[in-house]
Amino acid sequence: MVEIKEERLKEELEQASISLVLDRYSDIFSDFDPRPFNERALSDDFLLECKKAARDKVDGGIELNLAMPKNLRNINDELKIKKRLREHFRKHHVEKDKAVKKVKKDGIIWVSLGVLILVGVVYGLVYASNTFFEALITIMEIPSWFLVWEGMRKILIDSKEREPDAVFYSKMSNAAINFRSY
Repeated sequence: MVEIKEERLKEELEQASISLVLDRYSDIFSDFDPRPFNERALSDDFLLECKKAARDKVDGGIELNLAMPKNLRNINDELKIKKRLREHFRKHHVEKDKAVKKVKKDGIIWVSLGVLILVGVVYGLVYASNTFFEALITIMEIPSWFLVWEGMRKILIDSKEREPDAVFYSKMSNAAINFRSY
């Protein structure tokens, strides 16, 4: 009978989106944080394992199944932990999403400013009347190209570097969180 239950649990854990086996509830949280479960910081190891497991999962319908020894389960603690996990994932989803959008917005501003200066440079080259203005226009070419290239880097590279965290927290903010016994 025990073998059948263990096999069923193993099958459920394999079919679920993300399944982690815990020895105790504190495996989810930082060892250095003594606060209660509903306030405690999440463990970097726990988050790293979640990220690895969520990498290949599609957004929507993800289940986070946490298996605990049957004799250590406590429904009240589990409710607090579920609430804490949801708060953490939602908070970081909003933060990471804002960070990606801000980098893209900054990139667009930089490119726009660079293009505006380039237009001024071209206009100045056509209508420059003395060597002082010609020198000033030539000097302005450098910051204009810098702004264009760095703005494009922000849009195309920096935002892409931040997206994996935003995607992870997006997936996890909508995940169903379940505790199971083993």
